[in-house]
Amino acid sequence: MSVSVAFDKAKAENRAALVGYLPAGFPSVEGGIEVARAMVAGGCDVIEIGLPYTDPLMDGPTIQDAVHRSLTGGARLADVFRTVEAVAETGAATLVMTYWNPVDRHGVERFARELKDAGGSGLITPDLTPEEGEEWLEVADALDLDKVFLVALSSTEERIKKITEVCRGFVYAASLMGVTGARKAIDTGAPGLVARTKAQTSLPVGLGLGVGTGAQAAEVAGFADGVIVGSAFIRRVLDAYTLADGVRDARALAEELAEGVRGRARH
Repeated sequence: MSVSVAFDKAKAENRAALVGYLPAGFPSVEGGIEVARAMVAGGCDVIEIGLPYTDPLMDGPTIQDAVHRSLTGGARLADVFRTVEAVAETGAATLVMTYWNPVDRHGVERFARELKDAGGSGLITPDLTPEEGEEWLEVADALDLDKVFLVALSSTEERIKKITEVCRGFVYAASLMGVTGARKAIDTGAPGLVARTKAQTSLPVGLGLGVGTGAQAAEVAGFADGVIVGSAFIRRVLDAYTLADGVRDARALAEELAEGVRGRARH
């Protein structure tokens, strides 16, 4: 399923889409597949599979911990594509979220073709700018892959316009300055960022970086087209005694969040 179809389906149901993030290879390759599939079973419409990277500067301690475990467990690029394939088989739109260096090193076209062959919908590229992404934009258009770039609280209207013009699928609004991680409250600048972004594009806008509870999901669903959750899923797995517990707890969180995005009418 493409990301656009997933967001359209959610919109038709008068709700926001639920987007879940998990690094490939965490807590193991097979374990991560189980967790991600449980997230879909619990109600996630879109899954972001993180590509483990040795220097995740934009990620908070929870995601850094999970990525470290992936890398020390031996997760490789082939495992990322294997995870994408297994998750995409559920019918959920499945994206890879990655820093740009691993894609560049592997070869942009080669990476894109392997992603497409695995059933992936596209890429989320947090550290790639439109100005530096010309090759990716050309390859993605040729292969019909989604291109998701980030806008932030610091983005000017001109910058938001430039970023959204090259996006496809949805626009990722990073609501908090600094690194990622669950927060007790949603940043007060988030609604304004979403509104500013929606003024520049007809694409759906997903809000990420901070959501961890059903109540927060309901709050974000009141003004954003998608609710993006990462650290909270990882924390459930990290805190679990066994993989089975982690799978169960990740699904339970997805169910709570799915109720949240359905608990507030979309207008």
